[in-house]
Amino acid sequence: MTGRVLVINSGSSSIKYQLIDVGDNGSDSNTVLANGLVERIGEVHDGLLRHDGPAGRVSREQPIADHQAGVRAVLKLFEEVGPSLENGDGLAGIGHRVVQGGDRFTKPTKITDDVVSGIEELSPLAPLHNPANVAGIKAARDIFPQVGHVAVFDTAFHSTLEPAAYTYAINREVAKEYGIRRYGFHGTSHDFVARRTAHLLDKDPADVNVIVMHLGNGASITGVRGGKSVDTSMGLTPLEGLVMGTRSGDIDPAVIFHLQRVAGMNPDDIDVLLNRKSGMLGMTGVNDLRDVHDIAAGNDEKAQDAKLALDVYIHRLKHYIGAYYAQMGRLDAIAFTAGVGENDSWVRAEALDGLQHMGISIDGERNRDRSEPEREISAANSKVRTFVVPTDEESEIARQTLQVLA
Repeated sequence: MTGRVLVINSGSSSIKYQLIDVGDNGSDSNTVLANGLVERIGEVHDGLLRHDGPAGRVSREQPIADHQAGVRAVLKLFEEVGPSLENGDGLAGIGHRVVQGGDRFTKPTKITDDVVSGIEELSPLAPLHNPANVAGIKAARDIFPQVGHVAVFDTAFHSTLEPAAYTYAINREVAKEYGIRRYGFHGTSHDFVARRTAHLLDKDPADVNVIVMHLGNGASITGVRGGKSVDTSMGLTPLEGLVMGTRSGDIDPAVIFHLQRVAGMNPDDIDVLLNRKSGMLGMTGVNDLRDVHDIAAGNDEKAQDAKLALDVYIHRLKHYIGAYYAQMGRLDAIAFTAGVGENDSWVRAEALDGLQHMGISIDGERNRDRSEPEREISAANSKVRTFVVPTDEESEIARQTLQVLA
């Protein structure tokens, strides 16, 4: 099935969108017809709108009371600079990114009233994301009632995890009652990149084992065997796993109790500390890895802190690479993606340095060469091939939306 799909990613005060023409070969031949962003929804200040369409870029400020007003503003921008979406004409479907599907939504799902209610019921597992996702869904369904809407869940790709991989070793009745287990996130990105990596290897995804390293401000690693997720670093929430821009990643749970008893911090304080004031920001004062590199190049005390932070970051990456290699037994490829993974040659080199005995080796010159966004950086004698693969979550959402509606 081919056609134009409007992809909507609704945040608490923002709406990101792309209009994508999905070709015969799915995500490999898609064309972005328009894209844009609405910010400051429901805030005191005027909302910010930016739309890139066939007639160029339009930017403006205007009051945006809620998500429905935001979607209507987007519709007007489409009418103004194209392509026209009046009455939903020409739309094959609308795909919505939803962060948390729990164990209820394990695949892309056509949206009904019951599905909306189900997403709302999962909000305790993603209180910052699911309510915002629902707000965008409701607004778009009101404005485009005649178009098919599909929810594509960040967690769905990881529904193939075995119980041994998703089960936490806590009281099983407590875990069952409160839905405590590993869910994983960045699923659409890991799915897309794993499939693209198989294409670069000229193999069927079912025959490929790959470790996908989605490294951005938020970061996760997934072991993909035969096109299916077998282990992933994020857990019940996106806090677990790697060192991230502002998130701590893996930490002894007793640290929380220690902070409560000794520092007098309450649960909300600790939540903010671990999610928003930790990671690279907590260790260096900045969350952007480019800034961390700049600080580390100095000779003062801050430079030493930045160097240690980079060491911690790399140490955690190697920890997961080794663990997932062991879990899968055979590894065909490693794929780096997202902002850091695609652009930071130092991180790629350091993360794989010293792993030659595992058949992993990259070519320094190829690693630094940025002439092509999608490229192989392996050394000629490397048993495991390594790639840089730009992620395209919107195209993946569009592809899955059409599959469901077909």
